Amino acid sequence: MWLGMTLLVCIAVVSVGLALYINKISDTLPTDDEILAYRANEASIVYDRKGRVITELYVENRKPMKLEQFSKWMVMSILAAEDSQFYSHKGIRPLAILRSLFSGEGGQGASTITQQLARNLFLSSEKSLDRKAKEAIISLHMERLYSKDKLLETYLNAIYFGHGAWGIDAAAHSYFNKSASDLTLGEASILAGLVAAPEKYSPIRNMSLAKARQNYVLNRLVHLDWITREEANAAAQEQLKFNERTEKSKLAFNKAPYFVSHILFKELIPVYGSDKIYKGGMRIYTTLDLDVQQAAEESMEKLKSEGGLVALDPTDGAVLALVGGKDFEQSKFNRVTQAFRQSGSAFKPIVYAAALEAGYRPIDHIMDTPISLRVPNSSGPAWTPHNFSETYVGEETLLNALAHSHNTPAVRLTYMLGPMNVVETARRMGISSPYLTPTLSVGLGVASVTPLEMAVVYSVFANNGSRVEPYFVREIRSREGKVLQQNSPKITEALQPGTAMIARSMLQEVIRAGTGSKARLAGFEMFGKTGTTNDYTDAWFAGGVPGLVAVVYAGNDDLKPLGGKNATGSHVALPVWSSFIRSAVKILETPQVFPRELSDEESGVRVMRVCVESGFPASPECKKVTNIYMPADRIPTAPCPLHAEGAAEMEDSNAPQLLLLDQDKTDLEAVKKDEELLVSQDQLPIFDPSQIPPPVPPPPDLPPAEGNSTGSWRDYIKKDDRSVEERYQELLKKYNIQ
Repeated sequence: MWLGMTLLVCIAVVSVGLALYINKISDTLPTDDEILAYRANEASIVYDRKGRVITELYVENRKPMKLEQFSKWMVMSILAAEDSQFYSHKGIRPLAILRSLFSGEGGQGASTITQQLARNLFLSSEKSLDRKAKEAIISLHMERLYSKDKLLETYLNAIYFGHGAWGIDAAAHSYFNKSASDLTLGEASILAGLVAAPEKYSPIRNMSLAKARQNYVLNRLVHLDWITREEANAAAQEQLKFNERTEKSKLAFNKAPYFVSHILFKELIPVYGSDKIYKGGMRIYTTLDLDVQQAAEESMEKLKSEGGLVALDPTDGAVLALVGGKDFEQSKFNRVTQAFRQSGSAFKPIVYAAALEAGYRPIDHIMDTPISLRVPNSSGPAWTPHNFSETYVGEETLLNALAHSHNTPAVRLTYMLGPMNVVETARRMGISSPYLTPTLSVGLGVASVTPLEMAVVYSVFANNGSRVEPYFVREIRSREGKVLQQNSPKITEALQPGTAMIARSMLQEVIRAGTGSKARLAGFEMFGKTGTTNDYTDAWFAGGVPGLVAVVYAGNDDLKPLGGKNATGSHVALPVWSSFIRSAVKILETPQVFPRELSDEESGVRVMRVCVESGFPASPECKKVTNIYMPADRIPTAPCPLHAEGAAEMEDSNAPQLLLLDQDKTDLEAVKKDEELLVSQDQLPIFDPSQIPPPVPPPPDLPPAEGNSTGSWRDYIKKDDRSVEERYQELLKKYNIQ
């Protein structure tokens, strides 16, 4: 009797103690509401404009699927390997736990699928009785709250398979580059074998251990009579084809690293935060075209130096391709958006656009001769710009001066217009660089700008004067499909349509017969401009075809010269641009001719067949002939005085004008060359040189820079001496995405 009483007391004490223990640990466990509210981390997916995956952003690479979507072999293999009695128990198996305890395993290794799920979602992997007890309690709650199918589905989407893959579908893509719905028995049994120890049994790291574990899974399936021995043998001998990219990390942006990095740190994380981007299952639809991007990447491989390439749709500003460097792993520095470099002669079209706005015409004449200019009220030395070739052609049309990139006409135009007017035109057309200042040399492209800014500028020529704001992301949706953000084109007028059309026709002459002639593509109307800076440190080509504008920049990050006298825009950047354009027009199926969207009356311009040398209407005898747009009411009618047979002098109020500075007039009078002018000085344009705004004096001399000096403004700007890689890693740390 006393023995019975003692036993009852002991049972009561143990029961009370167990109740108190359960009550104590229950305070730290998730409530039913918290269990029901659980949402697994889900990768955000970045798509191109055609809905193709560019990359996935994740902390846990997870692709949730419905239970009925999984391959039957996958479901059977998991159940056989981990919990064949899953549909029979209530969440825990007490006898299995007791057996494990008495065997000295401390309850470990006896976990049901529900217990594993509870541990994965709400607990740590600490091996202790406390954790095992909590695991059992949560499992019982989950079995009460969810159906068996829902628990299994959640489990299949939650467990870790190694190499950054969470959930079976992510694992299927990671290991076999296929959906979990398409897994074979051989593949499924390999994946099911990973659950116990993903890194240990990884077929990427140890195939022999992976095969041994696969055999265990297949034997379990046979033992359960779920498959035949013949099926098991066939699965074991199946030739497995693994995905070569299994070990790519979450920051290895596979297909457009510079593009993704730009939108990540400029648009996504600052607005939504890193947690939402890397765990929230967002769907990010971009403007990028993967086919065009691939063409850009392949074309950039031709470049020996570093550089960048960007391509825009000029009608709306959509960024179709962006290559910020030759190797993202080697350098995170984005040369399209972050590299401020002198653009050289690629800037000149802005000067000519300003001249057209001021009333000058492509057929007007200007001097290409040596010139020295002194800033008024300045004691500094006179500035004497030179042509690249150190040769001068004398009098020429503006059309010819731009086509052959002569420097002294651009400087003369800058002086006539006033540097501030050139700067204001550049700002309207898309240059936002802080380094753009109104000095006489601004017309030669000494201001440092980015390739993206130049792409915006050249889009103005392509779309009849409208400035587009480049955009990268079209739409962002939540994992539930709710629209979080939509971006539409932002377009403003930068130039009058007629002005832009005239400027584009002048740039088409650059391609037809000027410095960009190597870029010609049969059947296509094209426009563009080369750019080369002093000491050959930077080389550019910017231009476009109907429906596409692209800019290529080439240069070394340490500012070392690209080479000798052949390291020009036409020799270095143009071949890359041309290679890209030839591929892109096929991919995009762009029109071959710029559409005439406005009538002559609406645009105020019409086509003129012109003699490039004289600027007069071309005669059959003229050798250099082209078509350009001209103000409709300012087209001359007199025959070409240089080439037309028997051309008699005749009055023509629209005849080309000769644009002269006071210095030019003095020089001409000194050598008595008046009689050699194509147009009488009486026909000079009406402007008073005394009213030309004085150029802004150059900045005062700066103190010598410490350390090595290149003699460039870059020696004096505020520097961050850390490497780009160090700054990039700091950015990752800032947003907690290490």
